[in-house]
Amino acid sequence: AYLPERMSAEETLAAVKAIVAEIGASGPGDMGKVMGVVKTRLAGKADMGQVSAAVKAALSGG
Repeated sequence: AYLPERMSAEETLAAVKAIVAEIGASGPGDMGKVMGVVKTRLAGKADMGQVSAAVKAALSGG
């Protein structure tokens, strides 16, 4: 079975930061909104544990 290659942690963080900027998220309170968009765009492409950590980092200014 062919599976798409997973995104690296750096690629995941870059994608998450782009989504955060795109939807205007500004802090931890926007995590649910960001995760909703991220899950639809990165499903199957990125490890969701990495995605969650990247969203937290992006929203905390990291």
